Amino acid sequence: MIKGQSKVGDFRLPSRIGYQFKQPELLKLALTHRSVSHKYNYERLEFLGDSLLGMIIANYLYHAYPEENEGRLTRMRATLVRQEALGKIANDLKLSQSMILSTGELKSGGHHRESIMADTVEAIIGAIYVDSADLPVLQKIVLKWYEPYLEHIEPTDQLKDPKSRLQEYLQARKKPLPHYEVVDIQGDAPNQHFKVECIVEDLPTMLGEGSSRRFAEQAVAAQILKLLEQ
Repeated sequence: MIKGQSKVGDFRLPSRIGYQFKQPELLKLALTHRSVSHKYNYERLEFLGDSLLGMIIANYLYHAYPEENEGRLTRMRATLVRQEALGKIANDLKLSQSMILSTGELKSGGHHRESIMADTVEAIIGAIYVDSADLPVLQKIVLKWYEPYLEHIEPTDQLKDPKSRLQEYLQARKKPLPHYEVVDIQGDAPNQHFKVECIVEDLPTMLGEGSSRRFAEQAVAAQILKLLEQ
């Protein structure tokens, strides 16, 4: 029995995902955060889903943009698979209603934390592949999720990650560059979870989380950019 707490289960989730699991326990595993169990959680499925997502998006872009060079295709893929994009997918699928979190993580707002939502999307991708063993089926499902975003992506040099955009924003205003510092690392390699704080002049210190230092830094940079845009 897993000890933990989640929001009320949503039996319509498979319909929103677009896939009915033959092994429902795989979906449950994909929704289970490491705060609930260090052994029974989504991290292995997330590892698999991350690789599958990158391949699916790369394959789509390769065929959809035959005239684009490798550099632009790489930036386009990075835009579509980064944490912000996955957070939007998670919101579209209303995953916050179904994520399984510890009581503490739930109280701290974990079901709305972009890093956790992004990890959960990748874990669901991994779970669908394990359950179906059918890559074309998985591709169809994932591209359906991405449909609203694939229509608007532009192959330009402006597709940059949050960290790069934050640095350019500050440089343009002749302000000091942001300072990133790891404040916590949980778990053992390769299944670690990082917390990184970012200090920007005249702004409150903010915290980002992710499955690597890079992802955590990107997460906190994205939060600061949103704050600056407001």
